[in-house]
Amino acid sequence: MTPEAMKKDNATSCNLIGVASIAAILLTGLLSGNQSAFAQAVKSKIIHDAEYYILDVQHGERWAVEDKELDTKLAELRNKFGTTPNIIHIMWDDTAVGEVGIPALQKVRGFETPQINRLAAEGINFMRMYTEPSCTPSRGAVLTGRHPVRNGMYNVGFPYEYGGLPASEVTMGDVLSKAGYATAFFGKWHLGDIESSYATKRGFDEALWTPYNQVPSLYNPQGQMFALAPAVLYPEMFGKDPYDIDPGWRPTGFVFALEGMKGGPVREFGRAPNHDDYMKIDEESQKRTMAFIRKSVEAKKPFYVAYWPMMTSFLGFPDRLTASGGVLQEAFAHFDGWIGELMDELKKLGIAENTLVVLMADNGPMTHNGPPGMVETLYRGGKGDYLEGGVRVPAMAWWPGTIAPGQVVGDIIHETDLFTTFAHLGGAMDNIPTDRIIDGIDQTALLLKGDTFSRRDYVFIYTGPILAAQVKGRYKRAWVGEKPGLSGAAFYDLYTDPREASPKMIPMFPAKGMFNIMRARHELWMIKYPNTPEARGFPLTGIENARPETEAAGRWRVDPAKLPFDPHEFIKQLKGWEGIEFDRAE
Repeated sequence: MTPEAMKKDNATSCNLIGVASIAAILLTGLLSGNQSAFAQAVKSKIIHDAEYYILDVQHGERWAVEDKELDTKLAELRNKFGTTPNIIHIMWDDTAVGEVGIPALQKVRGFETPQINRLAAEGINFMRMYTEPSCTPSRGAVLTGRHPVRNGMYNVGFPYEYGGLPASEVTMGDVLSKAGYATAFFGKWHLGDIESSYATKRGFDEALWTPYNQVPSLYNPQGQMFALAPAVLYPEMFGKDPYDIDPGWRPTGFVFALEGMKGGPVREFGRAPNHDDYMKIDEESQKRTMAFIRKSVEAKKPFYVAYWPMMTSFLGFPDRLTASGGVLQEAFAHFDGWIGELMDELKKLGIAENTLVVLMADNGPMTHNGPPGMVETLYRGGKGDYLEGGVRVPAMAWWPGTIAPGQVVGDIIHETDLFTTFAHLGGAMDNIPTDRIIDGIDQTALLLKGDTFSRRDYVFIYTGPILAAQVKGRYKRAWVGEKPGLSGAAFYDLYTDPREASPKMIPMFPAKGMFNIMRARHELWMIKYPNTPEARGFPLTGIENARPETEAAGRWRVDPAKLPFDPHEFIKQLKGWEGIEFDRAE
């Protein structure tokens, strides 16, 4: 055997030994205890991340007893009210823990949210709700119960995205619709601009949704003049640039919002770039949310509605209601009153005791290059970061008569858990797919029994497709920036260093092996259940009242037949664009 062949053979052997060793560790960790975690997986059918089964082996018998108690309680509620509980999920943007729900902190922040604070005081105030670091990933995680690295939605979308939530992903709208729920979505969707990602194609009976985020509120002459780079969107507002010979690339066909009914036509709501129409989105969403609730009550049908408000424009509000004056704080001042109206309406309709309301933010504050008013408040870091300030958010739950008032919960809960928990409450667990990993854990026990009843003590934190950090109980390890060989100061004790200001090395080395094996289990499970890439296609097609510039966005800018290359083949080589269908777009 030649030296080169020996080296290759040795490398192959080492790789096989390494994989075998990790697999052995994985299996040892999973199968130790009183019962097989794989047997538990078969029993529950839903496939969770490998780390869940480590806990299940240790606590599964107790959880099974709790589940019987919980199901008895839910059956009693169903007999009393005639339906499974209604579910209202309200999620806004970019808010640090402590900004809402804690009146004492607001005293020194220059604004108040009395209605949101009242809801928190009358229910559960979660202190360790984890999300993804930014908006598109968080929204995809909540709707599918899966980390965005699994469903392809780990990039924040802007006009034009040429992509969106894959058709193979199953949403909460799908799951609850099959269980007999009326479903609706109103507000910030931000999960793509291709037809397969439209909200009315993803399980919602009716919807008014935004394909993008709040940044297009600047895509108008006022934004061009005072906020955007010169001529980046409206070159006609500036002197002629003789070197700008390809002006057609600018996304002038974007939309603010779309609307429609399941199975029906999709129409543009308002007309971009009219900023007044942008500002109507939240007001209209609130009206439709209330109307949908009343209609569902009249039909005696349980309902699930997600109202995810836009909250603000990047141009701000024409009036100021707070001493703070920050964009986010002004948004809360305008939004807070509606929460009180919602709570009062649910009581008036006689359904408050059969309705779960969850309020939360989608990620931490936009402290990097964001508008005024975005501050860390308690934890270090912000939107886009793997630090606690980027992924821990204010969150609260209200369910009169079922959730005891005045609770402050310190357990870890992740936003993906809402997917599985809502399914359990709605009697829809059988509708959750069993051919993929579902990161969301059923946290019904935490909602109904309170503090210390979480079934999760871990979090995997991704920035884009990169595993950036892990949390296990009070401890955290940052993976990004590590050098090969000896680990550096990459560990934190979040009890003694909640702002992650003093990373540790030697004092935390006892936890190193635990984090290594935790990661190995997580990544090996991905080999068995591969991730799904983002779906790709031409944007904003299939809109009944599309403007000419919007129609132009959904096709090639130039005639492909006149090019010396085939753009179809070029696009198919891009990750996530394999197998794209072009017929509809041409």
